[in-house]
Amino acid sequence: MLAVADTIPARSQAERAYWLMVDRIIRLDMPPGSVLLDRELTAELGIGRTPVREALQRLAGEGLVVHYPHRGMVVSEISATSTRDIYEFRSLIDSEAARLAAMRRSEAEAERLGNLAAALADCAAGSDVDSYVGADRAFYDALGEACGNVYIAETIPRIFNLHLRLWFYISKMQGGWHALAQAHSAMAVETAEAVRARDPDRAALSVRAYISQRQKDMRALI
Repeated sequence: MLAVADTIPARSQAERAYWLMVDRIIRLDMPPGSVLLDRELTAELGIGRTPVREALQRLAGEGLVVHYPHRGMVVSEISATSTRDIYEFRSLIDSEAARLAAMRRSEAEAERLGNLAAALADCAAGSDVDSYVGADRAFYDALGEACGNVYIAETIPRIFNLHLRLWFYISKMQGGWHALAQAHSAMAVETAEAVRARDPDRAALSVRAYISQRQKDMRALI
């Protein structure tokens, strides 16, 4: 089941190809190091070669795919260095988004964050990882919007898929996703409450503490 592509409306064939491949890459169905041949992807996805090539370029721009001379497009590796860089960047961007959201949010934005955090907690307690991932993505999008900085709002979705792949990697290696989901939803609830209370330090600390723990998880695995 290609849940992401099925739940996010695609405005073009290239966008649909992108989401189909995102879903497979983040779930490790296309493992790190996999060679991506456009002719094979065209047949597999049922989408033309030009949209597939456009999707591959977009994935390369996000760091999920790397272009190597004489090898072509390859799913990027999960390494100690790349993992460190992703978590360091997320810690900076996400915590700053939370801090600014606590200072700038509107009442509607605070309410939306609270509702999404509650929905995330419900999904974490359920059995449908697709619903959890969708709620997770919506929460971070809302956090980016509430922070009032267009560059941060645009950056969060760009790095999200790299971070989500690490989340699936940890859950696979640790034998399940529920413990991670519950820890994350607790962070989301704490952050949403801090944003509503206009407490920027508490909001930023909540995010940084969660990301720091996931970074420790990855250090133990790679």
